[in-house]
Amino acid sequence: MDKNDTSGTKRKDLIEKILKILVPIGVSAAMIIWMSHKLDFHKIWEITSHDCNYWWLLLVMILTMLSYSIRGIRWGYQLRAAGIPRMSVVSESVSIFSAYAINLLVPYLGEAWRCVYVVRKENAKLSTVVGTDLADRSSDFVMIVLLLGLALIVANPALTHFFDQYSFGRDIENIFSKWELWTGLAIAVGIFILCDIKYKDSKFFKGINLSISRMWQGFKVIFTMKGRWTYLFLTIAIWVCYFLKIYLVFFAFPFTRELLTHPGYAYGLLPGLVAFVFGSFSMAIPSNGGLGPWNIAVMYALMLYGIGHTDAAAFSIVAWSTQTFMTILLGIFSMIYIAATKRKKKVNMPNNI
Repeated sequence: MDKNDTSGTKRKDLIEKILKILVPIGVSAAMIIWMSHKLDFHKIWEITSHDCNYWWLLLVMILTMLSYSIRGIRWGYQLRAAGIPRMSVVSESVSIFSAYAINLLVPYLGEAWRCVYVVRKENAKLSTVVGTDLADRSSDFVMIVLLLGLALIVANPALTHFFDQYSFGRDIENIFSKWELWTGLAIAVGIFILCDIKYKDSKFFKGINLSISRMWQGFKVIFTMKGRWTYLFLTIAIWVCYFLKIYLVFFAFPFTRELLTHPGYAYGLLPGLVAFVFGSFSMAIPSNGGLGPWNIAVMYALMLYGIGHTDAAAFSIVAWSTQTFMTILLGIFSMIYIAATKRKKKVNMPNNI
């Protein structure tokens, strides 16, 4: 290979790595700056320090750990279906603990890390592990779509109010109601498919087709693998935990406790569902652990139900900080566990090796 090509490739890779770090930081920083101009942080501090019942946040932390552990156990079922030896429940959990902790620093890097962790631990094939990881995320996408459909049905008045009252909501409605958008998307998809057929041997389309194939193979095994009903149960359990991590924070503040007794809100489940769905979709925006986009999304969701701007911000900051703090603790535990496991393996290794 030509030296210029090599240096150009290295430069391109370096730029991509830098962007992966800087873009999420920039998004989070921009959101925080926007919030700082809109919010009274002194008031928020008073709310969080005097009006918050922290015992409920302890339950949120426990649920955070539980949801990660269940996700690790669920992934273990996929790994075993793909022919990878069974890991201990602790190791399965640690793979997720570490991934989420790393995602706080660099979004999506944790996904790559947990694949490498399994590959090194079990001497597995990287492409196989990556396929199960992609399928794992595909299951999440299906669940988010189902939750969105549920929210559109049971919380339609609140969502309609969002589109009518806020300019941001009206902009979204205007964009997605334009026939030009859907026509343009259909044309773009058609052109992409034609290019894929014609240039399927190019490096670009080979990479895309390989990723799609891995995702499909990993997702397909869910329907035929041993324990698929357990997998479905664990999937539901994960998302119930995710929902409860927001819903239980309602009990921590006096202004959200009012939603629990409001007629027509189903004990606060409807506003909880809307806040949960808004927050889930915001995670598609690259940021450090959802900082910024998640907070703003949850704020808007609560404001639909009459929660004041400052109170909604206090809620979102406390909810996010509680989960993030627990994620950091679990990341530290994972580092200690992995180091101790490596040391134990080294000590138990025969001396003649």
